[in-house]
Amino acid sequence: MQSALILGGGVMGLSAAWALYRAGYAVRVVEQDPVPNPRGSSVDDHRLIRHAYGAARGYMRMIDPAHAAWSLLFQEAGEVAYVPTGVLALANAPNAWISDSRAALRADGHAVEDLDAATIAARYPYLSAEGLADAFHLPTGGVLLARRIVEMLSRILAHRGVDIRRGHAVAVDPARAGLLLGDGTRLQADLLVVAAGPWAPRLLPSLATRVRPTRQILVRLAPPPEHEAAWRQAPMLLDLAEDGGFYAVPPVAGTPLKIGDHRFAPTGDPDAPREATAAEAAEILDFARPRILGLDRYRVLSAAACYYDVEAEERFVVERLGDMAFVMSGFSGHGFKFGALLGLALARAAGDASLADALPGWAAGAKPPPAGLLADLQQENAA
Repeated sequence: MQSALILGGGVMGLSAAWALYRAGYAVRVVEQDPVPNPRGSSVDDHRLIRHAYGAARGYMRMIDPAHAAWSLLFQEAGEVAYVPTGVLALANAPNAWISDSRAALRADGHAVEDLDAATIAARYPYLSAEGLADAFHLPTGGVLLARRIVEMLSRILAHRGVDIRRGHAVAVDPARAGLLLGDGTRLQADLLVVAAGPWAPRLLPSLATRVRPTRQILVRLAPPPEHEAAWRQAPMLLDLAEDGGFYAVPPVAGTPLKIGDHRFAPTGDPDAPREATAAEAAEILDFARPRILGLDRYRVLSAAACYYDVEAEERFVVERLGDMAFVMSGFSGHGFKFGALLGLALARAAGDASLADALPGWAAGAKPPPAGLLADLQQENAA
């Protein structure tokens, strides 16, 4: 039996561990913090999954396989950590992302409903439609319950006897599929997967020229009583203002309403505290105030920082590091939705050199999947 060593216990590392175990590997995971890691960007209430992707049609077309991959995981876990909500996208000025999304979605047969200001005001009474220039509603898409998914993956792996151990990696040896830990321990396997999130650029100098860690702020809110029920039934909201706008995740499955902005912050230190400052929280609230009516009446529950590993063009970096290792990085805040899918694809590519060569282009959203890359999902759908 071949062995696999995974560095990182976030959604990518655990998804790769899950998929490699299914492919017959003896798997070990090394994570510097407890799993789920409270400092990991994966460990939050929710992450969004949606077909709307601007002009990035490759990623739009990865969404259906991503749903199938999550369904496979949920079947194995015996629970579903997903809530469908649909998508509401809007802007106060002509917006390329909205127009590109609309064109791409309709070209691939997705139902997109254009909305005017009057319809927005009537359908979503907690929102202001003032100055609205463009908007659409997409019935597909929803909320992945991120913390539950990470817990689910770690539980499945533990049940199957996968070793998940604490350890701080200080050096990576891709050529030998090895790790050196801070306590002097050396670990080695037949295959190494580096999925260390915003810490990965520190360990891989070649990655540091392509991927940087950024500090992103989110604010959790409780709506006023008159809007609680409407928000629980709300679609995810993507407000594409010229200054970057904000997103809002509805309070589904007992989670709070969450808002954050679309911009990437300057490069940050992923070891910095996760508490947000009052000024950081206020800036996010200021983005949302023109759109969410009476925002000052919403109760702020908490504000926090998470760290993204950002690639300059928001393209995923899933590729070989020599013959015995892979890196999974550059997920730029939108990678979670593809965690299970990318894990399955990596496990398939690990045993097939031709698939490994094709993996980076597909993961970057630039090429269709080569035949056989998603065989796990094809077999599952056929069954």
